[in-house]
Amino acid sequence: MVSIAPVLAPTHCFALDALNPQQLQVAAHPAGDGPLLVIAGAGTGKTLTLASRLAHLVLQGADPQRVLLMTFSRRAAGEMARRAARLLHQSLHLPSSTAPPTLPWCGTFHSVAARLLREEAPRIGLDPGFTVLDRSDAQDLMAHTRQALGLADSEHRLPLAPTCLAIHSRCINTRQPVAEVVKSTFPWCLGHEADLARLFAGFGEAKLQQQSLDFDDLLLAWWHLMQTPAMATRIGGRFDHVLVDEVQDINRLQADILLALKPDGQGLTAVGDDAQSIYAFRGADVQHILQFPQRFDPPARIVTLTQNYRSTPQILNASNAVIEIAAQRFPKQLWSTRAAGIQPRLVTVDDEAAQARGVADAVLAQRETGLVLKRQAVLFRTGTHSAPLELELTRRGVPFVKYGGLKFMEAAHVKDVLSVLRWADNPAARLPAMRVARLVPGLGPASVRRLLDHKGALADFKPPAATALPWRALLDLMQQLRGPAASWPGDMQHVLDWYQPHLERLHDDARVRLADLAQLQQVATGHRSRERFVTELTLDPPEASSDESGVPLRDEDYLILSTLHSAKGQEWNAVHILNVVDGCMPADMATGSAAEIEEERRLLYVGMTRARGELSLWMPQRFHVTQQRALGGRHLYALRSRFIPPELLLHFEQVSPQAVADPTAQTGPAEPLLDLAASLRSAWLPHPGSMAPGAADRGQNG
Repeated sequence: MVSIAPVLAPTHCFALDALNPQQLQVAAHPAGDGPLLVIAGAGTGKTLTLASRLAHLVLQGADPQRVLLMTFSRRAAGEMARRAARLLHQSLHLPSSTAPPTLPWCGTFHSVAARLLREEAPRIGLDPGFTVLDRSDAQDLMAHTRQALGLADSEHRLPLAPTCLAIHSRCINTRQPVAEVVKSTFPWCLGHEADLARLFAGFGEAKLQQQSLDFDDLLLAWWHLMQTPAMATRIGGRFDHVLVDEVQDINRLQADILLALKPDGQGLTAVGDDAQSIYAFRGADVQHILQFPQRFDPPARIVTLTQNYRSTPQILNASNAVIEIAAQRFPKQLWSTRAAGIQPRLVTVDDEAAQARGVADAVLAQRETGLVLKRQAVLFRTGTHSAPLELELTRRGVPFVKYGGLKFMEAAHVKDVLSVLRWADNPAARLPAMRVARLVPGLGPASVRRLLDHKGALADFKPPAATALPWRALLDLMQQLRGPAASWPGDMQHVLDWYQPHLERLHDDARVRLADLAQLQQVATGHRSRERFVTELTLDPPEASSDESGVPLRDEDYLILSTLHSAKGQEWNAVHILNVVDGCMPADMATGSAAEIEEERRLLYVGMTRARGELSLWMPQRFHVTQQRALGGRHLYALRSRFIPPELLLHFEQVSPQAVADPTAQTGPAEPLLDLAASLRSAWLPHPGSMAPGAADRGQNG
């Protein structure tokens, strides 16, 4: 490592001329002036500002070995360290062959915790060579403990291992008791609190016996170390400066660790934006940043970054207006020196199908003006809100990559529902039959094999006695779907009614998945029959990739589709936000409390501030009622999102495009062109008349 002291003269000044006045206040905040909270608005150069502070501290004599930087991703930590290193290299006028000082304590909360615990492990009864379990390993161990304690065989079945692990994780990260977490976040698990507490105790004992910690345990063990005053003083004393990025996303455990590291706030810099706190489902709580200044005496200094380098003034005006109504926030008005642009558009369309066509038209029109697809994005609250658009883009041959969630057709709950429909249509189809049968509790591998080999009527199959009731429910469903009373799209509702208890039993995020299936139900209304719906999705499924994006699809250029959560930290020249109506934004499932509604408001704000030059918010007017569409087109009207009340409309251009005809719509039933059975029987014969003299000429001329 380079020695800094001999290089710097007392009057040396770090080159801060590239920073604006507020950024400069952050970078040059005196080390001994107490804690600093930086409210970094969207697009205000947060990374440059924090990297400049890091570099400035080192140039002022701080030992890089005693500077701790914590972020929420390895990528963010690496980028911050690289920027700080470049600034140091430039300021120290080092030769290109000389490496600048490095920052060895730069990483995520979990990576820093693991490193500290390796050193301090003996003090908490842990082997320094302990194993860190990934989520899959932790889930397997939870399942094994569940079996070993006999909880898998109880009369009232305990939730499966993935759900148990999710409950356990939330208990640790929010420091809430099991009963409170179950009641507030996993209500379908009510009644299992005592068994869950017993399971979690056994899970912890099993990890100790194996000298293993999962991700949550890393933070818990670090917190445990900090509960001993002598240890807290020793660990906190290792670092003269602690800098934390994205502080709006910390959970209770992380907040307590920070306060234990620097209880008086000396040397502590926290950077974040309360308006972008959108991860409550991970245990984050916006109150940690809102209450941060008052946790110290005297309170932390607050510096607010408001000069935005991303968006046009028109987009910022609309975004400021949306977040200004928030009940609790640090006040700020983002502004820009960029030239004036066009107003954000508030686009009203008939329904989701019209929305899909309208967005596709707008994206392709922008492409014709020279804006490549990769500089455009379509954002949405929930992964399957984009399903109609994915189908429309696929139909038009427009390549896209989707961030956030699984591929639509690969999601387990979507595959389960489609398998029921496939088996109903084709009783001889073994693969969907196997998938559906495995959903029935108590129907083990041997029974599933017997079912697949069963040649008689489904009603004649004899399941194990223990599974008689759930088997009866499946049998009733299949008889309904295959009987004369079957109707489309009403059949979809019967499938979802049967599937919902299994969904809640198998998945800890059942509420989110139910919203996905409601979206699938909406897509189903656009198809004339059950068979056509299943077949078209199978032959031409939406192509999309998960969070870890793969190779771009079909082309070197592709449109970006993303959930609003996955879009945080990104920016595009043109942004479209789907379904900006109540029930979708905010989502129905997120209106149980004022805190949830406020987070939904922040989520819309995050989406709006991703746009550099053009922003369109789409509002479908109608959502078709699945069970009634066939009986006369019954529908529900959707209301504009409550986050855009009438007084905010002046910030938007209101657009109502003319209805665009669905090019795939048919006006009547198609007549059969030939007798398929006869054709199949005689396909190997020469076509009648094909060998007759002059046949080829007649084909060309007429």
